[in-house]
Amino acid sequence: MIELTELPNGLRVVTEAMPGLASASIGVWVTAGGRSERPEQNGIAHFLEHMAFKGTQTRSALQIAEAIEDVGGYINAYTSREMTAYYVRVLGGDLPLALDVIADIVLNPVFDPREIEVERHVILQEIGQSHDTPDDIIFDWLQEAAYPDQAMGRTILGPAEKVSGFGRADLSGFVAEHYAPNRMILSAAGAVDHDAVVKQAEALFGHLAPVAAPVAEPARWLGRERREEKSLEQAHVALAFEGPNYRCPDLYTAQVFTTALGGGMSSRLFQKIREERGLCYTIFAQASAYADTGMLTIYAGTSGEEVAELCNLTIDELKRSAEDMSEAEVARARTQMKAGLLMGLESASSRAERMARNLAIWGRVPGLDEASEKIDAVSRDAVRDYAARLAGQGHAALALYGPVQAAPDLEALRGRLSV
Repeated sequence: MIELTELPNGLRVVTEAMPGLASASIGVWVTAGGRSERPEQNGIAHFLEHMAFKGTQTRSALQIAEAIEDVGGYINAYTSREMTAYYVRVLGGDLPLALDVIADIVLNPVFDPREIEVERHVILQEIGQSHDTPDDIIFDWLQEAAYPDQAMGRTILGPAEKVSGFGRADLSGFVAEHYAPNRMILSAAGAVDHDAVVKQAEALFGHLAPVAAPVAEPARWLGRERREEKSLEQAHVALAFEGPNYRCPDLYTAQVFTTALGGGMSSRLFQKIREERGLCYTIFAQASAYADTGMLTIYAGTSGEEVAELCNLTIDELKRSAEDMSEAEVARARTQMKAGLLMGLESASSRAERMARNLAIWGRVPGLDEASEKIDAVSRDAVRDYAARLAGQGHAALALYGPVQAAPDLEALRGRLSV
């Protein structure tokens, strides 16, 4: 059963007891991420996430790790464009310890200048590694091409030149601006007791005062092209269209369409481009949603000699789906989505994250039946209509990396869409 309590200062505490589970997952989700940064701050949300583990007023970096690993637990964090999460998985009996450590690293980081320098070098290595991983960096470039010169388009890691300049005052300032109780969600699932978690949360977070959330820069889809020619084995292609945001009625239609188009081995893109033509090893489509925008992305890797054919076939399959997407394809996609939803919630960690994300978006946690009903309500005609509108808008973004000299440019692909 899911239980929700909001403390007087705005901190939301949500739990789901999962009978029969010996473990529990607990974390704090902060509704601030990469797009919360001003241009001069780009990369600081991620830097802050790293620094949370580098020492508090009562624990050193080693003591933080030992506190969790001494009881066989696991601690980690991540930064996304709209959220930063700090989470722990432990046995149920160690949940109070886990929450104490999470609260400590979120609320009491010391930002030791020596540790800042050490972690700065770690992050610079991470940035360098991403640049050496074509099928990672191309998605950053695609985001930048879709939303140029704005918060939504900037990389989460940040550019090396900005990361090199961040200091203690920058980190503390970002915390003061964004890490308020009314922007935090404490979520736990598994072997948990709601009342006990709430009581401890009150003791650890109850003294915090709410802070008005800064107004986020609205996302503006502009859709441009970024092409980086380099001598690689593969030509990497990422194409995107603006999709629906979290609250848009078209969201489930877009997700069903994307699944049928490129969500698995039976999908159109996989069958036509890999199985029939042998043009690639990897090809897929996915739909991402944000507060005020979304992105439908198609990615593939191929040879420099075949990149033009792959791009053109991808556009053709997208257009054709508006004309002859079958009931069987749509039904399969709906089933894949529902099965993926249920399978993904078999772990306590997945359930804790789902609750936090839904609270951030909706202010409540919809039941699984509600999500299944919305998926089932997507018809074949709705999918075809969505595909036709997507092809008709022609307002795409494109990122290319590797031996891409022969690849058509964005205008050529837009023209092919409109024919």
